Amino acid sequence: MIKRILTGLDYRDTCQEVFEQTLDLALATQSTLKLVNVIAFEKDDSVLFPPYSDADWSTYKAQYQELETKSSQLLGEFVNKAREAGIATESAQQVGNAGPVICQLGSDWQADLITVGSHGKKGLREMLLGSVSNYVVHHATCSVMVVHRPDR
Repeated sequence: MIKRILTGLDYRDTCQEVFEQTLDLALATQSTLKLVNVIAFEKDDSVLFPPYSDADWSTYKAQYQELETKSSQLLGEFVNKAREAGIATESAQQVGNAGPVICQLGSDWQADLITVGSHGKKGLREMLLGSVSNYVVHHATCSVMVVHRPDR
């Protein structure tokens, strides 16, 4: 029985859909939600790059603060929507590699289900750049629901 759902949210095209599908499932099962956003250090447009010089450090710090603020706002909006719907909801903001962080949080929180989005990486691109959803599917200690982009 599903009673605790951990949801990984990011800033991309699947974020809203992941939240909406998870909220529907939480309402149907009267589950508790934990919404998570991971500020990652991998190379993509929503992450930070490690500093290499004093000039880079200022840019890095500004990027981190901007992402931290966006993450807090995003989580706050979704937490409020879930609570307004009557679902007990908490949130977490973490820094690190998204896949392992989500799996560890799911295990620590004793989630019955983890929901994540998929951005449609396939083949060589997925192998080289990685896929958070693929990592979570293969490493989570509970069931995983992958939500694909709405246009699929």
